[in-house]
Amino acid sequence: MTAVDDIAQLTELSTDGNQFLTFTLQEEEFGIEILRVQEIKGLARITPIPNMPNYIRGVMNLRGTVVPIVDLRARFSMPEASYNQFTVIIVVTIGEKVTGLVVDAVSDVLNVSDENIEPPPDMGSGSDTAFMAGIAKSGERLITLLNMEELVSFDPS
Repeated sequence: MTAVDDIAQLTELSTDGNQFLTFTLQEEEFGIEILRVQEIKGLARITPIPNMPNYIRGVMNLRGTVVPIVDLRARFSMPEASYNQFTVIIVVTIGEKVTGLVVDAVSDVLNVSDENIEPPPDMGSGSDTAFMAGIAKSGERLITLLNMEELVSFDPS
């Protein structure tokens, strides 16, 4: 069974609420809309590209398509960590753009009802919450939901 089959099987679990693929970065949990996920891949060869922002690790060949690879730890200014057997690339589609996101590990597919999603909190001036689409509550867990358009925007600002 491929990663795409795994995602297809997981998304059939429930149709109420919103579904998010959850993953971890430095013991924090994040979620992205499951409909944005094309596939989950193990680490593959990444070809570095000069003069890119530090969070863009390079590009990879995905069945003939050149896909930029974004390391989310670097994107979020988190400390670097060595890649290991749990590190994966989540391939997402935003509009016509396909991008790979390097994450520490994939957790699961989470169904969240609208009433369990809060807007991003006001963290005061100097805080950048543009990447946040909201906070999902699942039991005692709080999952940061990501705004994919802002996340894969390659503007240096």
